[in-house]
Amino acid sequence: MAECEAFKTLRHHNLVKVLTTCSSVDYHGNDFKALVYEYMVNGSLEDWLHPTVRINEVDEAPKNLDFLQRLTIAIDIACALEYLHHHCETPVVHCDLKPSNVLLDDEMTAHVGDFGLAKFLSQHGEDAVTHESSSIGVRGTIGYAPPEYGMGSLMSVYGDVYSYGIPLLEMCTGKRPTDDIFGEGLNLHNFAGCAADIIDPVLLGEIEEGETSTSSTRNQSQSSNIIHKCLNLIIEIGVACSQDFPGGRMSISDVAPKLHFLRKKLLK
Repeated sequence: MAECEAFKTLRHHNLVKVLTTCSSVDYHGNDFKALVYEYMVNGSLEDWLHPTVRINEVDEAPKNLDFLQRLTIAIDIACALEYLHHHCETPVVHCDLKPSNVLLDDEMTAHVGDFGLAKFLSQHGEDAVTHESSSIGVRGTIGYAPPEYGMGSLMSVYGDVYSYGIPLLEMCTGKRPTDDIFGEGLNLHNFAGCAADIIDPVLLGEIEEGETSTSSTRNQSQSSNIIHKCLNLIIEIGVACSQDFPGGRMSISDVAPKLHFLRKKLLK
C-alpha cells in the first residue's frame, strides 16, 4: 500500500496528519487496509477555488479566498513539497498534486494529502528519479500531470513542480486547467502570459476596492498597487514552474523563499 509506506516516516506541519491505520477483511474475504487522517474542517482547496452551492448549503456564506489567503496557501504547499523533495531521508515525489488533494484546517493552513501515487526517489538532488517509468499509465490527473509523464518519462521532483505551478496559476486566474476555454493550443500555462487579462475576478475586486478609495487615502492606493505587482510576480512563478521542459522549471527550493518575500512585502 503506497500511501502507508510513504507516510511511515513523513512528519511536516503542511502534510495531512495520519492518526492511525486500520486493517481488516472485507465482505469478499480480501484484505482491507485504510488510513485515518486528521479531519480538515475547511475541506479542500478545490472547494474554495470552485465552490458549488448545494441545496442544504443555500444559507451559507459563499466561499472566497482573499489574496493573502491564497498566497499563504501557496507557501504552505511549496513548503510541503520542499520537505518531500529535499528533507526526507528518502526523497518522495507526490505524483498527484492538485487542489482537491490540498486540505485546509480550521485556521486555513494548507496540508498536502493523498499519497496513493507517491513514489520514492533513487537518490537525492534535483535530478533524482524513480526506478519506475510512467509508461504503464499516466500518473496523476489530466491537466495537472506534467507532459513528460504522458510520454513514458521517469517520475522526478520536476514533475511535482509542474503540478505545483498549475494550481498556483489556478489560484491567480480562477480557471481550471481543464476549463472549456482551453484547447486548440491554448492551455493554462500560456493563458497566464496575459497577466492583466486573466486575474481571478475575486482578486480584481479586492484590488479595485482599494483603488476606488485612493482619493481618501494614499495607503489604500499603495496597497492595491502592491497586490497587483505581487499577483504578476506569482503568475511569473507559476509559469516558470509549469514549463513543458522539465529542466526549464524552477526548483521548489527557490519557490518558497520568493513567495515568503512577497508575503512580507504585502504585510508591511
